[in-house]
Amino acid sequence: MGMTTESGKNTLWVFGYGSLMWRPGFPFDAHTPARLEGAHRALCIYSVLHRGTPNEPGLVLGLDEGGRCEGVAFRVEPGAENDTIAYLREREQVTDVYVETYREIVLSNGSGQTVRALTYVADPTHAQYAGALDIETQLRIVRAGRGQAGANIDYVLNTVEHLESLGTHDPLLFALAERLRNEMDEELGG
Repeated sequence: MGMTTESGKNTLWVFGYGSLMWRPGFPFDAHTPARLEGAHRALCIYSVLHRGTPNEPGLVLGLDEGGRCEGVAFRVEPGAENDTIAYLREREQVTDVYVETYREIVLSNGSGQTVRALTYVADPTHAQYAGALDIETQLRIVRAGRGQAGANIDYVLNTVEHLESLGTHDPLLFALAERLRNEMDEELGG
């Protein structure tokens, strides 16, 4: 099932790299910064529900192949594993743009421990896969995106705020957030 055995019990870890970092929505008894090798965080998914619509999609994060990603590892409360997996499937698999998988992550809590964690990677064959978009295209889409979960701008800024609190710098996402914040400041008159 992909769970890590600790002290004779099965433990489910979940790796969050976007909104799961700041809104996990499932019971956990521990969380810590963590690193995943072999994939990077990217605004590479067109959102047609949560942060956009089919007529005016937004952009949300996916794990795209190559590089590394700093995020958060959550250790799911014992007994909540099946409910957590069901919840995450309902949340992340609405349009099947993500592939549910287990990946090795390194906990950044000083232990150096490696665990297998449930995570969701972008499916590059899916129609909602945007791939690598230049910053101007990202800005245009994020500015206009609004879906059931709210404004696309809020999603990007919340993610960046949580990355900053972890001491993690994502240059492309931070550059986009800086441009969005500057535009918002200009709209408010300075």
